[in-house]
Amino acid sequence: MKTLKDYEKVINKCSKCGLCQSVCPVYQQTGNECAVSRGKFIMLEGVLRGDLKLSKNINKYLDLCLKCGKCKEYCPSGIDVCEIFEVAKYEYCKKNIKSRIIWLLESKFVFNNLIKVLGRVQKLLNSDMKKSFFNKQKSVQNKICSEVTPVKQTCSPLKLLYFKGCVNKAYPKVESALKKVLTNYDVELIEKNFECCGVPFLSSGNLERFEQAKQYNLKLMVDDYDYILTDCASCEDTIRGYGVNKVINIADFISQYPKKFIFKKKVKVTFHKPCHLKNTDFLRTILDMCQNVEYVEMKDYDACCGFAGEFVLKNNKLSRAIGIEKAKNIMQTGADYVLSLCPACNLGLHQGFVANNNFKHPKIKNLVEFLALADEII
Repeated sequence: MKTLKDYEKVINKCSKCGLCQSVCPVYQQTGNECAVSRGKFIMLEGVLRGDLKLSKNINKYLDLCLKCGKCKEYCPSGIDVCEIFEVAKYEYCKKNIKSRIIWLLESKFVFNNLIKVLGRVQKLLNSDMKKSFFNKQKSVQNKICSEVTPVKQTCSPLKLLYFKGCVNKAYPKVESALKKVLTNYDVELIEKNFECCGVPFLSSGNLERFEQAKQYNLKLMVDDYDYILTDCASCEDTIRGYGVNKVINIADFISQYPKKFIFKKKVKVTFHKPCHLKNTDFLRTILDMCQNVEYVEMKDYDACCGFAGEFVLKNNKLSRAIGIEKAKNIMQTGADYVLSLCPACNLGLHQGFVANNNFKHPKIKNLVEFLALADEII
């Protein structure tokens, strides 16, 4: 496992140009130099020189980060900012008692059993879930092989290894919607007992736990399959970070097959791009597949919602302020639905509406949840 010292040359590559200021959501709200990458790098340079200690105060500024990755995208030196902050946080937390307690709660036994309990509670609250598409997906034969150029040239059912993520285990609405939509495709959906992708562990600096989850998941990714399918942008991005290439999100998959999603009543939608979603090339294609659906792009549709896991707990006031800006932009569209591809973002959008007193706001849905609402799919 790398140490902060291993990143000394990379940190020194930062020219302190300040381009990170122009894209950092936290800096835009606070004007705090310590919120942006170059400010944190100055502190970490002091730590590496021995002038500063990796203290509680420096850790506070490491937590003042949404992990949105926008600074990396704009960095002329291409510095992987989040990776460096994760290592710095790990070095601080492994010597901090409070952090070690949090890590205990993230242990495999505690974390996985908590997810199971939440799932059971959700089933009790929604007894009609038994009537949903919760059974194992069966391949449905269609003629897509001869009609389009699919993701992979084949006339056999595509084998999709479904990485359903923690949220689906506790709150399986998106999973049910995904399975409903996929009954219209020639696929074999393979399900395995994956662990969390590990992104919460990265946020808390628990790199050992992340590596444990990563290695466990990789062992389940060795069988024959065409693609690893996700319905969460954070899961997709994290799995790609494992070094796995055959990963596709449900929106990219659907966009490559010509279906019609027919809505009998006209609806208006807008889309929030999660920070971990690398592109939205699928969006226009899918919208063209939808009948009676009007799309209105919100202002700054790709701006962060402000949620970001632990950030909302440690910087709640700031998180809500960022969420309010997002809520205002959504409300201006007059949309009936705001769509996304990240469960954490959905929580962030809801927080923004509540914080802005928008109690009558558009319905918040994962994109595949919305598609599953279609009156007919052909």
